[in-house]
Formats: sequence, structure tokens, C-alpha cells
Amino acid sequence: MAGSDTEGDEVPTPVAPAGGPMDAMTALQEILKTALIHDGLARGLHECAKALDKRQAHLCVLANNCDEPMYVKLVEALCAEHGINLMKVDDNKKLGEWVGLCKIDKEGKARKVVGCSCVVVKDYGKESQALDVLNDYFKQKK
Repeated sequence: MAGSDTEGDEVPTPVAPAGGPMDAMTALQEILKTALIHDGLARGLHECAKALDKRQAHLCVLANNCDEPMYVKLVEALCAEHGINLMKVDDNKKLGEWVGLCKIDKEGKARKVVGCSCVVVKDYGKESQALDVLNDYFKQKK
């Protein structure tokens, strides 16, 4: 995997062709980017717990590699209690990059990425195809 650090990381978000299917992770990435632009994200445990408890959250994203079991337990319990959709991603560094917790250098690559184990979407910003894909994903999961 030494040569995998090429230009493929920062591809514009709508990777799926115009008429093709969009997978849940691509849709999630697009939704997080839109919510970030519209100031609709809560990042980190404290902000997320407040948003979940006030029932302001539409969607919660949790990293699988979170090393604190009580953290995961709290977020899962709050989501279950308030009926908020919970989605899990593999890596907290990847999630941190998706929600803007990084610096972008001249080449457009993310540098100094800060890990983020939990993100809550409080405001989607606008309706999009990605939101429809994610809603279908959660309907199939139930």
C-alpha cells in the first residue's frame, strides 16, 4: 500500500455518475459537507450529547475505532432514546476530514487531520439526492 497516496483522495464529492446509484458512504460524505457549509454540524462528544439531548439532531455518525466504550454507549443510548438514526464509519480520522477538522494544502490534500469520533447533523442545509439515498438506507435497515 506504499503507492496508494496518489491524487485519488480529494475527488469532488458526487463521485457517482449523474444517473448511477450512490452508495451510503458517498451520500453521507456529501450530506456532511453540505451541513458543514450551512453550519448544521455538532462535532465532538459534548456538542453531540447536547444536540441529541435537545432533540435537535437529524442524524448521528459514530466512528467504529473509538477507543472509549462509555463514549460509544452514551451516544448509542441517546440515539436509541430519541429515535435518531445512527450511522457508523470505520475511521475517526476519515470522519474528522469529512467534517472539516483539517487543513487543506495548496494541492487540495488534507493535512493535520484531527480525529472525530462523533458528529451530529442538526441541519441538512438543503434537500439533495444524497439525503434521499441516506433516507432509503435507513428505511431498509429497519
